[in-house]
Amino acid sequence: MKLEGKTALVTGGRGGIGRAIVRRFHDEGARVFAADLSPDGSFDDTGAEAGEFITLDVTSENDAIAAMAHVGEQAGQLDILVNAAGIEIEKTIEDTTLEEWNQSFAVNVTGTFLTAKHALPLLRRAAAAGSSASIINFGSYDGFIADPGLAAYCATKGAVHALTRAMACDHGPEGIRVNAICPGYIDTPMLQSFFEGEGSGGGGGTIETLQQAVRDVHPMRSYGTPEDIANLVNWLASDEARYASGQLWVLDGGLSAQVQQMRL
Repeated sequence: MKLEGKTALVTGGRGGIGRAIVRRFHDEGARVFAADLSPDGSFDDTGAEAGEFITLDVTSENDAIAAMAHVGEQAGQLDILVNAAGIEIEKTIEDTTLEEWNQSFAVNVTGTFLTAKHALPLLRRAAAAGSSASIINFGSYDGFIADPGLAAYCATKGAVHALTRAMACDHGPEGIRVNAICPGYIDTPMLQSFFEGEGSGGGGGTIETLQQAVRDVHPMRSYGTPEDIANLVNWLASDEARYASGQLWVLDGGLSAQVQQMRL
């Protein structure tokens, strides 16, 4: 087991991708804290939940401080922080309200900032004890290129990419690695909401035709699963990735590698 003896905290730990990460970390021997707004969510057909739940609103500094204090009291140190909490608004900037814009940045960017900021003392403790301390943020392929109707989301993910590089430079000398996962289309509730939405996921098609259209645009003719993401996160969290830092790891089935008009 790659993570035996390690302690991890996953924000968005009861969401689609976050749940898969929590489950994978648990299976790899880590002690996992699943931090989210609500404890709702199951991990197998019996309804059993993985991880120790912590209530955390990532936009609240008080919540971030309390969550890290709890981890410190219970585990003593933190080896792995995964910032998987995120939201998506399907609008152009013209249709996006200032409140929606600010909320997008509050969750996707400020949330990453706050949890990482207050996790650093615990991560330093782990690094000093010889652990390969790791922060894994969540960007997106939409931080490199853009889907229509996702202006605020694209902007937040570009900010996470830049923040990840800066954190890696600042905290690498302390033994803390920082990377970002940049998923493409992943089969989660957020993706299903995109298919059903009035923004770029709409367009008059049925859910089935939209899903097939998304598969067809990928070189691999499929979109990913939360488990695909958890596999990469698990490696980045482990000591096998001790020399990996400051990188943006795109996992999108080859989508961003192709020139779209060449498919005509």
